Amino acid sequence: MPTTAEKRRTFRKLHEAGCFVIPNPWSAGTAKYLQRLGFKALASTSAGFAHFDGMADGAVPRDLMLTHVAELAAATDLPVNADFEAGYAHDPAGVAESVRLCVETGVAGLSIEDSTGDPQKPLYDLDDALARLRAARAAIDKSGGDVLLTGRAECFLVRHPDALNESIRRLVAYSAAGADCLYAPGMRKREEIAAVVQAVAPKPVNLLIGFASELTVKDISELGVRRISVGSALARTAWGAFAKTAAEIAEMGRFDGFAGIPTTADLNKLFGEDREH
Repeated sequence: MPTTAEKRRTFRKLHEAGCFVIPNPWSAGTAKYLQRLGFKALASTSAGFAHFDGMADGAVPRDLMLTHVAELAAATDLPVNADFEAGYAHDPAGVAESVRLCVETGVAGLSIEDSTGDPQKPLYDLDDALARLRAARAAIDKSGGDVLLTGRAECFLVRHPDALNESIRRLVAYSAAGADCLYAPGMRKREEIAAVVQAVAPKPVNLLIGFASELTVKDISELGVRRISVGSALARTAWGAFAKTAAEIAEMGRFDGFAGIPTTADLNKLFGEDREH
């Protein structure tokens, strides 16, 4: 198992050139499985974990989320990036304390978003968002500076009327404030993606592919994106199969949904082999 420092160095190296997919597990088992498929890094999903623990996205308390990301970081040889929502605090000092605790879990990176959770004012004012991001940067630097910080502009997700231009304005400012990677979840059009990549260059950009898309990894790489995440999409894929199969049992008395699934022996073998490695 690589050390935490080695994982963090690997994660930073991945952001220097090329394009990689960083899928989002929601448990130790899914993290181990994704590692076996050959991915180079992983990221937590706040929504995926919340839903599988019976909560809405955003309702997971900080201590439980810290325990979860620590479990993911310990479960795999790969670097793990924490979807750390808005830092579990409104004020910069609170964000700094949350980030300090997150760094201690062994993650290789973390993201801080600028959404408030308030439908009446869904985004922090830019000055407030910058103060929060600078506090996160300072907390990381105080711990050694090797955790990669992603700044998130949530404009597309909150349906800002000028989402692209406002995202660019914010991401450029977040880059100057110390973000290592920039992220505007919700972009889908090629021209939007290209505009964001160009605006923050040479800093790397993360792109979310959370729904079926005509874009391939090759297409996205050619647009200049460095990192592709899938958010809660893998978790929702599992929910889709679970919900469909359970409904067929409840409503039709049929078990067709069990066709093709792994056996208990298959999974025991897979995770038993993991213990041996």
